[in-house]
Amino acid sequence: MAKVQTDRDLRSNRLLGALEPASRRRLDPHLEPVDFKLGDMVCDAGGPLKHAYFPQGSVLSLLTVLENGAAIETANIGREGAFGLFAAMYSRVSFNRCIVQLEGHTVRCPIQLLQYEFKNSEHVRDLFVSYSETLLSQVQQTVACNAMHSTEERMCRWLLMMHDRAEGEALPYTHEFLSHILGANRKSVTLAAQSMQTAGLISYRRGTIQVLDRPGLEKASCECYAIVQERFDAFLTPPSTAVPGHNRSRSDLNEKD
Repeated sequence: MAKVQTDRDLRSNRLLGALEPASRRRLDPHLEPVDFKLGDMVCDAGGPLKHAYFPQGSVLSLLTVLENGAAIETANIGREGAFGLFAAMYSRVSFNRCIVQLEGHTVRCPIQLLQYEFKNSEHVRDLFVSYSETLLSQVQQTVACNAMHSTEERMCRWLLMMHDRAEGEALPYTHEFLSHILGANRKSVTLAAQSMQTAGLISYRRGTIQVLDRPGLEKASCECYAIVQERFDAFLTPPSTAVPGHNRSRSDLNEKD
């Protein structure tokens, strides 16, 4: 059964919170809380999308699936964004498999309603394009990271991202789960985890990872964590040229409302 959430909960997603008041008034009555468990599949690659999903504490993982069935994470989405916005803008088919990477609150919104807002609001087009570009930059950074950096550096980057989203709580991940997400063999993940535990960066016990030394973990990570973090911190204030034909600033639109 879906959990009851307050209006404040429904707007705790940063992307929803950035919508102009008129759009929020139209969308809020249609936001529906949904419950997911760790590992649940939200949508498979090539599957139709009827809703966009806005995490409010949960984390969704986008996986690229290969012919042999192997899958690797190319991006993850927390309360800063949403899964399904491409469907609202261009296509109703998912390009990636989307699974739940961290349990927590999520709300969903019918694609049709978001399509209406995208077509009729310059503010929404600006916001959705800006977010989509930022998510694409995460995908590109992840591809480079997977190709160029060690398993330990990549694992540090990934744990930092999850630590941010979990707000300091312990992370419920096994070595096997991490090996699938990182596209690394289990032995290399185990060795990396042992090295990080010996260095006092994390503790690992019975499928639970606790970050012990956050600054040390950031130092051990590759540069990819900081780059992606900086881009997402800035995405809510895109330049006025983000959408062709856009000649008004975000502040002008807000003043109008």
